[in-house]
Amino acid sequence: MRPKTIATIAYSTSGLFIASLVALMFSVYVDTPRAAPFNQNFSLIDDEGRPVDKSIFEGRPSLVYFGYTHCPEACPTTLYEVSNWLDELGGDGRSLRAVFFTIDPQRDTRDVMHDYVTAFGQRITGVTGAQDEMTKVANGWFIHAEKEPADDGNYHMSHTVDLLLIGADGRLKGLIPYRSDKDAAIAKIRNVLLSKPGAGTEPRSDR
Repeated sequence: MRPKTIATIAYSTSGLFIASLVALMFSVYVDTPRAAPFNQNFSLIDDEGRPVDKSIFEGRPSLVYFGYTHCPEACPTTLYEVSNWLDELGGDGRSLRAVFFTIDPQRDTRDVMHDYVTAFGQRITGVTGAQDEMTKVANGWFIHAEKEPADDGNYHMSHTVDLLLIGADGRLKGLIPYRSDKDAAIAKIRNVLLSKPGAGTEPRSDR
């Protein structure tokens, strides 16, 4: 059975059934390496206006998160933790790329994304663009992202809240569940993404 998502979901009360179903699938599929590298073509931009395509998942191990800037808790918490983990890893984590894909490009323009990700430091790259292109990426990684109406007439997003660990070969190597213990998360990053000789010795490049 192919999962519709690879992790737990940030949800409202109306999404409890979906969350229960995903939790069951999560228990089966979590930490199962992807059999093949990501191979979906797409065209987006990063928060500095540079083009982004599927090559962003190749060449360097990556910490990848899907969220949105209006997210009340899970997204800022996760990006804050990622920034801290990178600081803690120091030189060992120089090869790591950290990427934040918005699932709400309608509101998350390049400028909005730039202000948001740089608030957490200089190591996280924000990615935005056309909705249909972003949907290709989300679907390619089995990410759940769904717009839900809010009481004030606006909307919020129900979405996968776990962090993806993607190897330099473009394959999913594992997940870090939301609100994981700091030491456990760092140990997993070391073991899953930085365990090969030389994995953390590449010179640091611009985000």
